[in-house]
Amino acid sequence: MSKQCYYEILNVQKNVSDGELKKAYRRMAMKYHPDRNPDNAEAEQKFKEVKEAYEVLSDSQKRAAYDQFGHAGVDSSMGGGQGAGFGGGFGGFGDIFEDIFGGGRSQGGGNTAYRGSDLQYNLELTLEEAVFGTTVDIRVPSKQTCDTCGGTGAREGSQPEICTTCQGHGQVRIQQGFFSVQQTCPHCHGTGSVISDPCPDCYGEGRVEKKKTLEVKIPEGVDNGDRIRLSGEGEAGINGGPAGDLYVQIHIKKHELFTREGNDLHCVMPIRFTQAALGGTLKVPTLKGEVKLKVPPETQTGKVFRLRGKGVKSVRSHAVGDLLCRIDVETPVNLTAKQKKLLEQFEAALNKGGEKHSPQQHGWGAKAKTFFEDVKSWFDGEEARK
Repeated sequence: MSKQCYYEILNVQKNVSDGELKKAYRRMAMKYHPDRNPDNAEAEQKFKEVKEAYEVLSDSQKRAAYDQFGHAGVDSSMGGGQGAGFGGGFGGFGDIFEDIFGGGRSQGGGNTAYRGSDLQYNLELTLEEAVFGTTVDIRVPSKQTCDTCGGTGAREGSQPEICTTCQGHGQVRIQQGFFSVQQTCPHCHGTGSVISDPCPDCYGEGRVEKKKTLEVKIPEGVDNGDRIRLSGEGEAGINGGPAGDLYVQIHIKKHELFTREGNDLHCVMPIRFTQAALGGTLKVPTLKGEVKLKVPPETQTGKVFRLRGKGVKSVRSHAVGDLLCRIDVETPVNLTAKQKKLLEQFEAALNKGGEKHSPQQHGWGAKAKTFFEDVKSWFDGEEARK
């Protein structure tokens, strides 16, 4: 057909995005459509040129070939005469080349059916929702079968026509010397048919952008990074092909009290130093309510208590994790004069007891003293050698 530059036909730059390319095609197609220009041969020719240009530039592989080789890279005449029939000299290699070049399977009439794309939806959950399970509604944008044309891509009252380049097979064979290669038809892009009168709603694609609401059941125990597969809820297939799948990716929001590692939960429990020294019973929060934890006397910062069975039930088994509660001894603040006086008396009483009240502090002090003595001896030795 036309040998004019495809980018010039659509009035776009060479670096045009896919979205802008589609907008330009729709604008030009509506301008030159035969229904708007009856008995206008020039407009009909322009419409065919616009359609041809878009068919090439909207296909990433064909566009790359066109950008590199020009019209020679996508000229259907290279294989048009040999498109009919895959038997003969090609024999049993048809399926092999079909797999290599990504061809689909014919679904009657020569049209090739393609599976729809898989989609991913990122879903944020609270820790409680993830641990106990829930049901949520999500709205997912995707390409769905066009209701106007029923997925054919053709205007009501018309039908797609068999591609004359490949005779409806969706594949053409290129002969180069003794070697022949079968590849997707550059004219119909493997569908086996062409649409001369496209649907006004989907512009010949057979699919339109829609948003659908889906109910997703979240099982107990899902974790950050888990995926839930909704079969057949992805994008609609092409030419009757099966729909893709939707994968719901789980993301857990940060919790105020707990962090999760596998099936275990972790929390930090601040207590007063008097509680740590004297011991006592604490109320510890869990995801199912408060439980009592007995803290023994002389508990130190960093001590971890394990509350068995208070974690998360695994989504893959019946195993239940634990809650690990880490003690953090808090230094009192905003003391009154009386409180300070009492602490001073308490400190004096501790000092009289020596290291038996603060064994870690005295042990650390002894190690520090030995360290400084070793350093001093090293420096003295260096001075003597000089």
